[in-house]
Amino acid sequence: MSDTTFHPRAKKTWLHSLATSALVALVVSLFGAVGVVRAVNADLDTVKREEIATTALSPPDAEFENYLFVGSDSRVGADPGDADYGNVGDAGDIGGQRSDTLMVLHYVKRTGTVSLMSIPRDLWVAIGNGENEQRINTAYQEGTDVLVRTVQRALNIPIHHYVEIDFQGFKRIVEAVGGVNVCVEYPSRDKHTGLFMKAGCTTLDGVEGLAYARSRYFEQKVDGEWELDGSSDIGRSARQRGFVQALAKSAVHGVSGNPFKAGDVLKGGLSAVVVDANLNLIEFAKKLRPAAGGNIASFPLDVYGDMVGSNSVLKLGKGADELIAFFNGTGPRPQLNP
Repeated sequence: MSDTTFHPRAKKTWLHSLATSALVALVVSLFGAVGVVRAVNADLDTVKREEIATTALSPPDAEFENYLFVGSDSRVGADPGDADYGNVGDAGDIGGQRSDTLMVLHYVKRTGTVSLMSIPRDLWVAIGNGENEQRINTAYQEGTDVLVRTVQRALNIPIHHYVEIDFQGFKRIVEAVGGVNVCVEYPSRDKHTGLFMKAGCTTLDGVEGLAYARSRYFEQKVDGEWELDGSSDIGRSARQRGFVQALAKSAVHGVSGNPFKAGDVLKGGLSAVVVDANLNLIEFAKKLRPAAGGNIASFPLDVYGDMVGSNSVLKLGKGADELIAFFNGTGPRPQLNP
């Protein structure tokens, strides 16, 4: 079994699942609102295909589809001239690749509804076929097929498609849509990622968006005192889901306001993504059109803190059963909390 000890990860983590989910909305906005499909067929052909993950996917279901969104923390392509290079590092700064926070997008074929579920990176699960137990983000190190099997086994849900985005790709997407508008009630920061935001709404560029998305030490200044968000991965997942929706809206607004920008936005997104061998990107975009307009139900996975040896981890709570039943097709969609 691999090392399970918590280590400082300020320079070694990022939010990946959010980025890939945002790409979904970005592609949808282009295909659905601008109609540039024919013009970009050649670009679609250049998208990388993940053959290994494909071997572990579930067979198609007549009622619904589940898409696993994953982000690689690879530093390949990191530019020493980037403003966040000191926080991000390069390919030699990490021992192998990991996934951080995962998301599963659920599409119901009959109604066309789209729902998003966050999976905390510190969820304690059986890896792969159950050979050992570890945090879920370590499964990626064993292979994309192992990650798919791990998610399917741990949550008892099928995974029909796989979408992955890399570290540098996240920034390209945010830059391509012209930045993402994010609002905070109080001045906010993360000294580990270089994030600082004034109270109110700010348009974040690629570097700033990545700093916000990967923040694990998020603080807000309330009544003159900096307060650390003590909810850890849970709070970060909530911020990530909100960022997904904000990026989707930015894509729609930016492209509809400047149709000539569509090609650049699409190329920026597609250059950052890897998908399974069976995924039809045009059909994928059509199905996920509601996500581009912000019409997407976002659900946290109910978890609780626990200790495994000396390690602080998260485990599934009883409240997760209802959400899991919806994502495996055996139950209705849960009610959204106000």
